Amino acid sequence: MKALVYKGPGQKSWEDVPDPVILQPTDVIVKMDVTTICGTDLHILKGDVPAVTPGRILGHEGVGTITEVGSAVTGLTVGDQVILSCISACGHCDFCKQGVFSHCLGAEGASGIGWIFGHLIDGTQAEFVRVPYAETSVYLLPAGVTPEQGALLSDILPTGHEIGVKYGQVKAGDVVAVVGTGPVGLAVIATAGLYGASRIIAVDIDSNRVEQAKKFGATDGVVSTDADWKDQVLALTDGLGVDVAIEAVGLPETFAMCLDIVRPAGHVANVGVHGRPVELPLQNLWISNVSISMGLVNTNTLGTLAKLVAQKKIDADLFVSHTFAMGEIMDAYDVFGRAAETKALKVIINA
Repeated sequence: MKALVYKGPGQKSWEDVPDPVILQPTDVIVKMDVTTICGTDLHILKGDVPAVTPGRILGHEGVGTITEVGSAVTGLTVGDQVILSCISACGHCDFCKQGVFSHCLGAEGASGIGWIFGHLIDGTQAEFVRVPYAETSVYLLPAGVTPEQGALLSDILPTGHEIGVKYGQVKAGDVVAVVGTGPVGLAVIATAGLYGASRIIAVDIDSNRVEQAKKFGATDGVVSTDADWKDQVLALTDGLGVDVAIEAVGLPETFAMCLDIVRPAGHVANVGVHGRPVELPLQNLWISNVSISMGLVNTNTLGTLAKLVAQKKIDADLFVSHTFAMGEIMDAYDVFGRAAETKALKVIINA
């Protein structure tokens, strides 16, 4: 089969690799129908995730059709079309029982790490993929949800919802600022409104993305290259800062921006993937009663979000800016990697 293979920092190749096979009785083999590229894949290619070693097939999102099932799989059958969660969960360990699938203690990949696709085992940017712990790691594609929409439910929508909105404790009436309006930041914006935020302020260096964010539910936009960007944000509050500041980029500078605009007793939720250390000025923060959260998505709200997509409460189609065939995946990476220039949000890759 063909797959997108990581060759080391800055290097990747669309090439022939062996077909995956069943290794454990709880596995299934899935023929990928739709996959996509995540900002995390770009972080991997920059060398920010050293656990990803050369030879790894990238990708952790997508929808596919089951072609083979392991001997212990009883709830899934050949021909089922499924959403692959970006997090693999054994379903039996203490963390899984708590719904903290991101730290599944199963032995697949590495115990304690639930994100294994395209990280510790081969991923979804391929014609076929082996899915471990299948019955607790895939979701049947619901009626009313297209495969393209399903691919967005693999990662970005649960990540924005869980790590941004839920960890940030967004509640009715809150003023929320989202720093970084790439796909995950837009997923935060699209789901924050479900909790009754009174204002959702999109903050980004790219004026086009700030404007686009309003289609996803942002009430206001601020271009962060403006000299008075902070004053603009504060002017949209009572002057004391936002209730919730959500970092969705993964840079020290954008994290510092969130600290600059959050009000006393507010929340900072870090969603971005960081490749460098971030300074935390506790000498100033300790007296502010600010809560800071961060984490890896659990995808324990994937099923709920799928219902909202099916009911058109979340317009998942808005996230898709470009569509490619599987054989054009190198072009898809080029477009996605130059998002400021190409206006790319999520690129859909069809088999």
